Amino acid sequence: MSKTAEPRLDFFCDLNVQLGAPIEMGAGAAGRRRIIPIIGGTVSGPHFEGKILNLGADWQTQFIGGTAHLDTRYAMETLDGAIIEIVNRGLRHGPPEVIAAIAAGQEVQPEAYYMRTHATLETGDERYNWVNNHLFVGSGARNQSSVDMRLFVVR
Repeated sequence: MSKTAEPRLDFFCDLNVQLGAPIEMGAGAAGRRRIIPIIGGTVSGPHFEGKILNLGADWQTQFIGGTAHLDTRYAMETLDGAIIEIVNRGLRHGPPEVIAAIAAGQEVQPEAYYMRTHATLETGDERYNWVNNHLFVGSGARNQSSVDMRLFVVR
């Protein structure tokens, strides 16, 4: 049997993603659909600092039972001018009362529910080219008008 390298996670950055008002699409074939605009935010970490650009959205599906499938695409700009696209997909679920509190805009401790993602980043800027060739995983928390995400690079 061949041996493989054990993956490890290294902290990459913290994202505070500001959200616009959800656009309700109604019930689709897979569940309740909504589009949540991404309107800004901040990025901070050991590799760069920057801002989330006012573009992109979470094309979210909420399944019966309360699980939300998160499907986001947006971009960040580093302080030194690089544009980096992020595609972040994942799941959020928890006890019904916790999910209801989140939906009502109440503050909920992130440990009370599960919000995890996997992300790919892409840039044409040579200074950050290495992000094109790595996978990222994240842990998130939903706030009333924002999402806090902590991303880790999988090495």
